[in-house]
Amino acid sequence: MYKLLLVEDEADVRESVIQEIDWTAYGFEVVGDADNGREALELMERTVPDVVLTDIKMPFMDGLQLSEAVKERYRATKIVILTGFDEFEYAQKAIKLHIDEYVLKPFSKEELMEALAKVKAKLDQEIEQMENVHLLEEHYRKSLPVLREVFLGSLVTRKLPRAQLMEQAENYNVDLTGAGYVCAVLSLDNPSGAEEEAKSVSVSLKHSKDKDLKLFAVLNIAQEIAEQAGQRLVFLLNGQVVLLMVSDNGDRDEVMHQTVQLLEEIRQSIDKYLKFTVTIGVGTVTPEVTHVSYSYKDAVLALDYRLILDNNRIICINDVETRLVEKLRFDELKEHTLIRCIKVGSAQELKDVVDELFHGVSETPVSFKDYQIYLLEIITAILKAAKAGIGLEEVFGGDFNPFTEIYRFTNSQEAKEWIYKLCSAVMTSIASGRQSSYKTLVDQAKEFTKNHYHETDISINKVCSHLHISPGYFSSIFKKEAKTTFVGYLLHIRMEAAKELLRTTDMKAFEIAEKVGYADPNYFSFSFRKHVGVSPKEYRSGTGDG
Repeated sequence: MYKLLLVEDEADVRESVIQEIDWTAYGFEVVGDADNGREALELMERTVPDVVLTDIKMPFMDGLQLSEAVKERYRATKIVILTGFDEFEYAQKAIKLHIDEYVLKPFSKEELMEALAKVKAKLDQEIEQMENVHLLEEHYRKSLPVLREVFLGSLVTRKLPRAQLMEQAENYNVDLTGAGYVCAVLSLDNPSGAEEEAKSVSVSLKHSKDKDLKLFAVLNIAQEIAEQAGQRLVFLLNGQVVLLMVSDNGDRDEVMHQTVQLLEEIRQSIDKYLKFTVTIGVGTVTPEVTHVSYSYKDAVLALDYRLILDNNRIICINDVETRLVEKLRFDELKEHTLIRCIKVGSAQELKDVVDELFHGVSETPVSFKDYQIYLLEIITAILKAAKAGIGLEEVFGGDFNPFTEIYRFTNSQEAKEWIYKLCSAVMTSIASGRQSSYKTLVDQAKEFTKNHYHETDISINKVCSHLHISPGYFSSIFKKEAKTTFVGYLLHIRMEAAKELLRTTDMKAFEIAEKVGYADPNYFSFSFRKHVGVSPKEYRSGTGDG
């Protein structure tokens, strides 16, 4: 069902069109009607119709002026012109404005519906094109390599929920079925100092292109060797080549041994055939596909040790660092989930998130120091959320220091309850502050409007410019807080001011119109009658008082 707005200054024509046509049967719903273009634009803010059916010759703003404004603000809306004025000038303007259809007055019901049927066919076609499964499938097929690359990048840089991860893997034809996973990162080695000095300025300018070509060559060799070995995924990420080993073997030592063997073959082949070297960082082996991001981060960390161990070698993180137990990893997903929940979540969501953070922690064999670091990471995330909304001192007082609190806990349950209490207090304070901020914003908008309603150019954009916020954000906040649109509020302020002037002064209607922000006295009278129910003259005489 498409939404239609009817704009026609002749009341009998407007009523006839609305009443005599079974709009539903033709696939339309009349969501509003207006006497003129200005009123239509005000209605469009609330209704956003699919089709505007408008007369050309109307007071205050004609149909072509309305069409121009609609095409500028609501590009998807179709326009059908009703006109008895088929002069060349109008036809020229209509063509320039890309009017969809026109109907010459006087018109029959059949002629009108024939024009609207053409518009409906256009709308149907546009929707069909957007929903065309075959076109989408073809576009998807062509985009699959890029989407697959993006997915693999997300797989190793973010901790994705298992269900989402496996669903996407199936969509992108990526087999992640296995019992052991490990990431390796192949990084190009910089040329030696002597080689660098030998380069000319012209050659160094091509360094970026040379690096891309080298990366592509490394990718090709790594893919070729990895494909021969089986379950390995090789792709580019952040200017490096990433290899993800997916093994059916659940033995970590065996998986690591197989991986290092494969990587050594790749390293030697690059050195032999490409005549340059790479250093390879290898992460930890994990039995969980959802923990692949841990292995990738460890592989990147392993590369840092080439400053000590030198280039052109394989560096396993387990050889140079003792890694944390996986359950105590406060990763990006956990941080994002906690911060999002504190900012916009419910009390139940918060409880679930905190429960998940401490799930199995008490049974995890880690040092007290490692446990404290884990708590510090959680507290830091809470502080990030608080920084975006409130200050902790506002909630707990100026002497509050969360980093000293962790030393008094004797078990994980105490820590969990304290973390939940801290999160809950911050969540409540942020929600309260947000509501207060909304109210302040709307109050400021109202105050600005009251001080400037007499200006003919006041608009939602002018108010937003004054408040330094976007119109879309402001519209939703204003409507939520004020229970009306900004246009409706501005009209109410102007009408109340006009009524006051009519009651307390002898000013003429055109003078009052100017006083309350109307450049056109006739449109002021029209709006006043529409809003109040009587004309300004009748209101002043007392017939419309009260």
